[in-house]
Amino acid sequence: MTNIQPILKSVLKGNRMTAEECATLLESNDFVHIGLAADEIRMKKNPSDVVTYIIDRNINYTNVCNVVCTFCAFYRRPGKPETYVHSIEEICTRIDETIDLGGTGVLMQGGLHPDFDIEWYEDLLSTLHEKYPDFQLHCFSPPEIHNIHLISGLDYVTIMKRLKKAGLNSMPGGGAEILVDEVRKRVSTKCTSQEWLDVMRAVHEVDLRSTATMMFGIGDDISHRVEHLQKIRDLQDETGGFTAFIPWTFQRENTALGRKITEEPTGIDYLKMLSVLRLFLDNIQHIQSSWLTQGLRLGQAALRFGADDMGSIMIEENVVSAAGANTDANEKELRYHIREAGFKPQQRDILYKYIDREDIEKTDKSDSMKLKELSVAFAD
Repeated sequence: MTNIQPILKSVLKGNRMTAEECATLLESNDFVHIGLAADEIRMKKNPSDVVTYIIDRNINYTNVCNVVCTFCAFYRRPGKPETYVHSIEEICTRIDETIDLGGTGVLMQGGLHPDFDIEWYEDLLSTLHEKYPDFQLHCFSPPEIHNIHLISGLDYVTIMKRLKKAGLNSMPGGGAEILVDEVRKRVSTKCTSQEWLDVMRAVHEVDLRSTATMMFGIGDDISHRVEHLQKIRDLQDETGGFTAFIPWTFQRENTALGRKITEEPTGIDYLKMLSVLRLFLDNIQHIQSSWLTQGLRLGQAALRFGADDMGSIMIEENVVSAAGANTDANEKELRYHIREAGFKPQQRDILYKYIDREDIEKTDKSDSMKLKELSVAFAD
């Protein structure tokens, strides 16, 4: 078995990990020591006693999609039964509910609709921005932007400038999956790896921030995962525009791809991947735990394996849930799991600015008092 200690010691001293060292760690079974090193790096990069989370809603404005992804159970081909496009009124109702729950923004994505030109997206954003000027619109994805490019003929930078002017605040990192075309071509007909990266470069060029993601377990191997991470790190070196990185494992239920794949990543695989990428992505501030796909307990464990953010309470989510993920949690539950992991829960917005609310602070104090009363009762 390869001794990984020299690699870990080097990273902890501040040296940049190579792709070869990244692969060595991913091949190692010593996930505990890798996790300890990742936890130490996480503590250096972010306040040690705080784990952040966000209250938002994932609104999927349409399930109509003109590409085929075998890992997706959400999309419907144009003209098929069960297709939908949410009206502005429906979206506003969902935003109002989000605001009532203390939410600060919305994550809005949809299928690659063959009829939606850039004006459709501009009208959507400008209408929402006018009605909710302080509400953050964290919307779309590189495949959606590439789809607008194909329909409108506009370059990525022009598209992003127009969407920003219409009210877009930031962009999620969806559609990355594995940024290696050898893998992508087997499972999807949407944008290439280079097109995904070029869209993100344009996002950052117009001074918008974005997240980056990785979904692994779709027939990829360690070399593909390392190549994905290298491409993300290289682009971050160039632009500095990624706020966070979110990895998760493929959710196989109800998908065509899931019926073909015989082995899927385990909880150990997820924690090891999370730890290794925390060590490798030295230029990205935040790493998010994907409790929605991994479950609350494993999501909680991730907070000691490099993650400093618990993601969203996810008032609404349709894509990964359609593929079989069925975990949910309210704000109280999420804060409980953060505290039980030894951290202070802190609500944030899309750009990781802290949000302080009197109502949740009162609830925390009330819960704390109840726990103390129970402790005294049991002691007596």
